Amino acid sequence: MEIKVVATNRKASFEYFLQDRYEAGISLTGSEIKSIRAGQISLAEAFVSLDGREAWLMDAHIAPYDHSGIFNHEPRRPRKLLLHHSEIHHLWNEVRKKGVTIIPLRVYIKDGRAKVEIAVARGKKLYDKRETIARRDAERDIDRQVHRRE
Repeated sequence: MEIKVVATNRKASFEYFLQDRYEAGISLTGSEIKSIRAGQISLAEAFVSLDGREAWLMDAHIAPYDHSGIFNHEPRRPRKLLLHHSEIHHLWNEVRKKGVTIIPLRVYIKDGRAKVEIAVARGKKLYDKRETIARRDAERDIDRQVHRRE
């Protein structure tokens, strides 16, 4: 089971408290999967939208594939996520709570198929972000001191 990570949402853990994580398949066209395999995907502004029965990946930018000619795809079109009905129902109940959203964390190729890891997330306040920065700086200082003594 070989996994090749294609794209990550690096700001997700800084902007949100991540709770439950899920793996979902993505319904793609031929030019989209070729572009993803080439690493031409961005999750910077992406989010997951639910309507109670289906989950959709919104605002993920998959660059047009160069060699597909006139049969290319729209870069920011909504893409259906493939999840079990029980998972969609659980996510739907979580999203209805105040301040909770679903965000994509990373896109990867697993056994030749594109998968996206999504997480239920609660937004951080400004003071939480400052605390994260302070903790990261303290860890960095400790690492410097340890390496200096060696």
